[in-house]
Amino acid sequence: MATSRLAPVLALLLLPSLAAAQARPGGGGAGGGSKGTTGGGTGNVVTPTRPSGFPNPDLSPLNSRGPTFLSGKVIVDDGTPLTDPALIQSVCQGNIRNEGYTDSKGSFSLDLNSQREALGSAQETYSGNPGMSGRPGVRRNLHDCDLQAVLPGFTSKTVELASKMNEVGSADVGTIVLHRMQKVEGFTISATSAQAPDKAKKDYQKGREDEAKGKLDAAKEKFSKALELYPKYAVAWFELGKIQLQQNDAVAAKASFQHAIEADGKFISPYEQLADIALKEKAWKDLDSATEQLVKLNPLSFPQYWYYNAIANYFLQSFDKAEKSAQQGMTIDVQHHIPKMEYVLGMILVQKKDFQGALTHLRNYIRMSPNASDLELAQKQIAALEKLSQPVTSQNK
Repeated sequence: MATSRLAPVLALLLLPSLAAAQARPGGGGAGGGSKGTTGGGTGNVVTPTRPSGFPNPDLSPLNSRGPTFLSGKVIVDDGTPLTDPALIQSVCQGNIRNEGYTDSKGSFSLDLNSQREALGSAQETYSGNPGMSGRPGVRRNLHDCDLQAVLPGFTSKTVELASKMNEVGSADVGTIVLHRMQKVEGFTISATSAQAPDKAKKDYQKGREDEAKGKLDAAKEKFSKALELYPKYAVAWFELGKIQLQQNDAVAAKASFQHAIEADGKFISPYEQLADIALKEKAWKDLDSATEQLVKLNPLSFPQYWYYNAIANYFLQSFDKAEKSAQQGMTIDVQHHIPKMEYVLGMILVQKKDFQGALTHLRNYIRMSPNASDLELAQKQIAALEKLSQPVTSQNK
């Protein structure tokens, strides 16, 4: 019988290497910062997780003239305060480079002489690839460059730099304005922050400072004080949850993230953390719930959470929903930063007996990820699918 002949082939296909879902999409870095794509002045760009160590970037054309520092401020057009750092990018003749982050109040200062501390290109930072080493003590030619800010759910006005390049010392580039994207309800900043009492804001800010210094217990105490004064302080609940997670108290962390959501249901960041916890714990129903709500609030900025939703529903055997999520994720991941989505979609289509469709997506995955750690397995699965796609001869009927 054909079924018995193909049993080993099916066994290989129905046990895919989705354990790789425990890693970040595309083999990238770790962590639960805000990550996504957002429409800036130049189209879709990638927001990487804020890294603890920055790769050395390649240098643009060099120029010994011009300012040493570029400073400025990022604001939201409706006055909502930033509670999550915005990424500052330079755009030079279509080439995008990550330069640094704002502080919690939206201010930034970029040291053009310290290129070894820059973030590298958007592609490099997201994928975790190191940039090329630069030469210290030289400045890049930014005459044909603009600056833009990146924050998921927002588009950015750009600021041209040509008029600042003859200044010496520090040049103020002014204000970069962020505008909310249409069809997006969820953001990585919380509207509840503006209503916080001044004392609660001070405690929150002190907590952030202690957190940055690694003084986790002191930070926890400050966030708790802020929450006593203002229980609807969503970002304080979020930061408290992050510290609890660092201290290996996942139960308390999940409770804090839920409180953040109750305080502000359109605050995206706690959903991200809950999704990351669920993925780590292989709690597929929880992963489905968190990612479904997240992409409902912001369907345009987070392809990795469409990917996670596809994984969750694959293991929940909701293959139609898994296929839709994978397709949607691939639609917004226009630069293919998460090639693993091709692999997952291929495995979903295997379950739906669409072997030709599965072959297409597995081949796409190999083409996009020639150095993937699971390349050998993917090649074996392709060979198995090719056998399944062959017509069954009369002697095997």
